[in-house]
Amino acid sequence: MAEEKVTKREHEKIAAAVVKQMLQLATAGFGLVAALAWNEAIKATINEYIKPYIGGDSGIISLVIYAVIVTVLAVVITLQLARLSRKFEKEATD
Repeated sequence: MAEEKVTKREHEKIAAAVVKQMLQLATAGFGLVAALAWNEAIKATINEYIKPYIGGDSGIISLVIYAVIVTVLAVVITLQLARLSRKFEKEATD
């Protein structure tokens, strides 16, 4: 079998792709950890401050409140990140 030689440029492209993939995986992993931490913080807040006012058997109400809080946070954070991304893209083209 004939061996193919990998040029220095091709080697650099492969290395860059590997580093980019590792960065994406690490970012996703840290994002998951942060999401789980927020999950626990929101649950604790609901249990501490909201459940006492609406009663101990407020399972569905607590879940709805939790879902609303998480949805609002997700929308606000997504919008802010989109604005930041557009700002950086605009600055890069200027």
